[in-house]
Amino acid sequence: MLIRIGDKIINQQKIFDTIERMLIMRQQGLSQQETANQLGVDRTVISRLETLGEIRKGEQIAVVGFPVSNREELAAIAQEEGVDFILLLTEHERLQFVEEKGGAELFNEIMQIIARLRTYDVVIFMGSNMRIKLVEALLDKEVIGIKIGESPIAEDKYFNPMNLRNIIRCVKAREA
Repeated sequence: MLIRIGDKIINQQKIFDTIERMLIMRQQGLSQQETANQLGVDRTVISRLETLGEIRKGEQIAVVGFPVSNREELAAIAQEEGVDFILLLTEHERLQFVEEKGGAELFNEIMQIIARLRTYDVVIFMGSNMRIKLVEALLDKEVIGIKIGESPIAEDKYFNPMNLRNIIRCVKAREA
């Protein structure tokens, strides 16, 4: 839709599309400066739009889990609940992640994930009893461990999405 403001013609849809692209890039972890560079705008535009739309400040929450059979369903719940970072994998995806990378590349990527998780206030982790203990030791954060099986888990496990929703809501309720 085109609208006239003084002597300018403004493409309203282009503005909406650009804001949507900005939000997607920021959700994917790009910095405000990286996003601004890709969109060809000043970084302050990104900051001001985020401030304009901000509805919640508080604990940042990450959800990580593997191997889960209903990862798409769990990811949708986490996204609906405003979770800041979601990493859910099936057993096939987990094995593929490991097999596609060489030793140094795999090590670096795992270290990057750990470093990123350390920036969140609460990490909800679904995995084996052994992996929960490892994550708790690696992260200097609150880890809510959800045991979906004994180590080693070699097949996908189902986790009730409503249980995940309730856990996320309990974490958020502490903020109020």
